Amino acid sequence: MKNFLKFLSFGIFVYLMIACGSNKSDNKNTINPADTIAAVPDTGFTGIRQYYSGEKLVKEVTFDNGVRQGVMKTFYADGKLRQTFMYRNGVREDTARWFYEDGKVFRETLYKNDTMNGDQTQYYKTGKIIARMSYINGLRTPDLVEYAGNGKVLTTYPELIYKIKDDYNTSGLYKINLELSERTSKVRFYRGEFSNGVFDSLKVAEIPVKSGVGYLELKKSGVPGAGKVGVIVSFLTGFGNRKFIYKSIDLPYNDLK
Repeated sequence: MKNFLKFLSFGIFVYLMIACGSNKSDNKNTINPADTIAAVPDTGFTGIRQYYSGEKLVKEVTFDNGVRQGVMKTFYADGKLRQTFMYRNGVREDTARWFYEDGKVFRETLYKNDTMNGDQTQYYKTGKIIARMSYINGLRTPDLVEYAGNGKVLTTYPELIYKIKDDYNTSGLYKINLELSERTSKVRFYRGEFSNGVFDSLKVAEIPVKSGVGYLELKKSGVPGAGKVGVIVSFLTGFGNRKFIYKSIDLPYNDLK
């Protein structure tokens, strides 16, 4: 009897060893479905997230895996829609819109790669156009067309006028005083040119202004120059848009700097 029990125990042991070995072999050859799928970690929130100032909703942003994707909205204090921006892969694209509080469109601006690029159009509440202007890579072109409420193009704007004080022969100075025909404090004067069709403040030199008058002082240098100087005027129109005027002023001496 004892021998039989020993023999039975030995048989069971052998059977278990074979079974375990078989399972290990099967595990090595079995493909886990999860191993065949490239893991894409969820790095952020997906959905619409709302932002509040106190109890007032100020903004709604649509996210896809933590990245802004789709429409972003901002709101007036009373909860009415104020702005909409379209995001693609985290940057602004397509048309951004600003709204009057009654829901009608006030302004539309084209964006490309998170930068104003293209036309901007402003509207009266009637739907008629107030103004059109354009941007290239975030910089304004000098083009601006504004319309009266009846649809007529506005053509009357202040003009650039200037006065000369010639002290070239005595002190080597040539002074140009600049102002608009309708003087305003909301004016800036720059020495330079438009750059590739846009106004780039980094490529012009701002001229000092006092009480709406710009003071450009040129000095005798003894080095031949262009014999002229470019002046750009920037001021706000009655609609709050920035208007540019350019003037090339001839100089009587070719070495003024």
